[in-house]
Amino acid sequence: MTRPLPLPLRLAFAAGAIAASVGSAAADADNGRAKAEACATCHGNNGISTMENVPSLASQPDLFLQWQLIFFRSGARKNETMAPIAEQLSNEDVRDLGAYFASLKTPDSSTAKAPDDHPELTEAGKQAAAAGRCAACHGDNYSGNKAAARIAGQREEYIVKALHDYKAGARTGGGVAAMADVAYPLSDDAITALAHYLSRL
Repeated sequence: MTRPLPLPLRLAFAAGAIAASVGSAAADADNGRAKAEACATCHGNNGISTMENVPSLASQPDLFLQWQLIFFRSGARKNETMAPIAEQLSNEDVRDLGAYFASLKTPDSSTAKAPDDHPELTEAGKQAAAAGRCAACHGDNYSGNKAAARIAGQREEYIVKALHDYKAGARTGGGVAAMADVAYPLSDDAITALAHYLSRL
């Protein structure tokens, strides 16, 4: 008799099937703007977060945003704040929100970031990103690609949190093992350096 798949994998496969249908229809960024008004409370105006451990959503890839909302909605990704919100979203809402946040621009890093007071961390983070082949999924400039997040310019402490969550198995990326595999061998120092480097791009 065939053994049933573990619940996280079943949720991930279900989310994948939903995502295929979600992405098949046209999205409306203008509709997404109205639907995103409530998101600003945590994720900031124009998708730029000013709240600790809450990610910025501006310029995140459309498909990445859709996947994450579907993972929250299906339970494949756990978050006490996002779960009840995502449960109320229709497939059209998911498409429109993805289109809206993907259309937003991030601040110019040359003016938005404070001077780098730890250049040694920047260099260590650059080396860690190269060693971990982060660009293979996240793109040469770390601006994201399809279902891979934009990590350039993301909040520094949020990157630290996300990497620790992947390393501990608290976040699986919706059943995709790649990030857990990458994060597991990282030392705390490497995670700190990566976050410092990526947040300043």
